[in-house]
Amino acid sequence: MLETVADQPATADPATRDHFVRAYRWMLLARVLDDKFASLYRAGKIHGGVFLGRGQEALSVALGINLRRGDVFAPLIRDGAGRLAFGEPILDGVRTYLGSPLGPMRGRDANIHRGRPKEGLLPMISHLGAMIPVVNGGLMAKRFKGETGFAGGACVGDGATSTGAFHEALNQAAVEKLPLVLIVADNQYAYSTPTSRQFACESLADKAAGYGVQQHEVDGVELSECLRVVGQAVRDARAGGGPQMIVGKLLRLCGHGEHDDSSYIDPRLKQSPIGRDCLKVAEEYLLGQKFADGASMARWRSEAIQEVEHAVAKVQREGSPDPFAEDWSALSTKRLLEAQPTEG
Repeated sequence: MLETVADQPATADPATRDHFVRAYRWMLLARVLDDKFASLYRAGKIHGGVFLGRGQEALSVALGINLRRGDVFAPLIRDGAGRLAFGEPILDGVRTYLGSPLGPMRGRDANIHRGRPKEGLLPMISHLGAMIPVVNGGLMAKRFKGETGFAGGACVGDGATSTGAFHEALNQAAVEKLPLVLIVADNQYAYSTPTSRQFACESLADKAAGYGVQQHEVDGVELSECLRVVGQAVRDARAGGGPQMIVGKLLRLCGHGEHDDSSYIDPRLKQSPIGRDCLKVAEEYLLGQKFADGASMARWRSEAIQEVEHAVAKVQREGSPDPFAEDWSALSTKRLLEAQPTEG
């Protein structure tokens, strides 16, 4: 069983074998899980959209693995690797996609708007950029309560940097000097709109500089670089260095969702350095650094497949919600009512 974020040292060195291997194995588990979701979708077992993180796992896991218990994390649709590294149980994802009444959404939302707010994992708002101000609010609430040593992570794509929520929240984080780490996955397309039709600045990192936010750029395909840059940014934010924005250059290696064939992606991008598969790049690094051998990597893949298959089989036995027995009140309202003492 892989270590969760709560089990990891607070200042893990990205150059160490153990830290790199943990990150790689979360990436591998996320990829295997995504592949299973895609298969279930094609088989008609999942209703609604399926959105994969293929090609973005290195950047995502670098944030999730560097946050810790007590932090705030707002992942998006392609952040399966970051979610798992932060501590989201694999059953949460499977139950949500398959609509299990035992999942965090109780089968009410067969998609990706899941989370565990009490544990710092925020349910996603689909509107682009909208999660940044939510993380800001969580960080300010912690500050008001006198907490210290915390950080917050939010993830967006390049398209979100064109929205008002992005600019307003980035400005607020800078003015309040919040310990926000904002990951921008510059995956070259906002759905099917190329970045050349989104912004005219040379780099999205320039937008951070305009607000007085510390900016970083990283090769989003290289896990070793993502761990180094993101890890340092999280440490800087946690130590009082103010908000940090990291732009990772990469390519989404799939459609926007499984309903999208991604035929609009320029074939030249697929053949460029950013079109490499970050999982394969990490595997080459593992072998090159002698962090692992072929037998170990084959065992890790087998273990990931077994874990995913076990989770899916378990959830498929749980059935679907019964609309006639469902209490349609808000989950938070129901919990409040259950907590109130009864008269008598």
